[in-house]
Amino acid sequence: MNTEVKALLESVRDGSVSVDDALLQLKEKPFHDMGYAKIDMHRGIRQGAAEVIYGAGKTPGQILGIVNAMRERGQEKILITRMDDGKADALKEVDGFVYRRDAKIGYVGTPPEPDGIGTIVVATGGTSDIPVAEEAALTAEFYGNSVLRLYDVGVSGVHRLLSRLDDIMSASVIIAIAGMEGALASVIGGLADCPVIAVPTSVGYGASFHGLSALLSMLNSCASGVSVVNIDNGFGAGYTANMINHMEVRR
Repeated sequence: MNTEVKALLESVRDGSVSVDDALLQLKEKPFHDMGYAKIDMHRGIRQGAAEVIYGAGKTPGQILGIVNAMRERGQEKILITRMDDGKADALKEVDGFVYRRDAKIGYVGTPPEPDGIGTIVVATGGTSDIPVAEEAALTAEFYGNSVLRLYDVGVSGVHRLLSRLDDIMSASVIIAIAGMEGALASVIGGLADCPVIAVPTSVGYGASFHGLSALLSMLNSCASGVSVVNIDNGFGAGYTANMINHMEVRR
C-alpha cells in the first residue's frame, strides 16, 4: 500500500531524488480541476489505488478528457466502470485501452501479475448474475489478484456448489453474487472460514423488487462473516476483496 510514497522515499534514500524535490512532489496540488471534474491525484497515496472513473452519467468526451488528464500526470493504469459501446468507442485510440462489454468495464494499462495473499472466489447463483460477477472479477484482477470464477452454483441445485468445496474452503475472500432470494451468501458463509462479500443483484421476478429482496436477505444472513454491498455493485465487492487480499500484517 502507498507504493508511490514508498518509492519516492526510497529515491530520496538512494540519492536519486533530493529532499527538496521530494517535498515539492508531496506538496503539489492534490487534485486537478477540469471544471466538470476534479481528479483526485493523491488517491493512490492515501488509499493505495488511484481514482476510478465511474462512467455512468458522463459523456464520452468527459471520460476521454479525464483519462488523458490522468495519463498526463503519470497515471499508467486507469479503471473505468459502467461503460457502454458508445463511450468505449471514444477511447479506442487510447494506447492500451481494453473494453469488456460483458462487465461494462474499460481499463487502460496492463493489469499486474497476481500478488495477493490468496485466491478470490467469485460465485454466482445463476447465469443471469454473470454481468455483475464479471465487474467484480475484472476489478479484482485489475488490482493484482488471482480470481477463480464459480458461476451458476445457486441453492436450487446446491450439489453444484458442494462439488467445489475445496475451492470454497481454500479461498482467501469469496464474493457471493445472487438475485431472487439471495440465499447463496448464507450457504457459502456457513461453509467458508474467510470473509464473504455478498452482492445482491436485480435479477428476479416482480416481488424481488429489483434486488431489494436479495439485499434484505443478505443483510439478515445468519452466517457470521458475511458483509453486504449495494445492489449490482460488483465493483465495490471486487475492490473490497482486493483490499482484504492485500492486507499487510501491522505491528
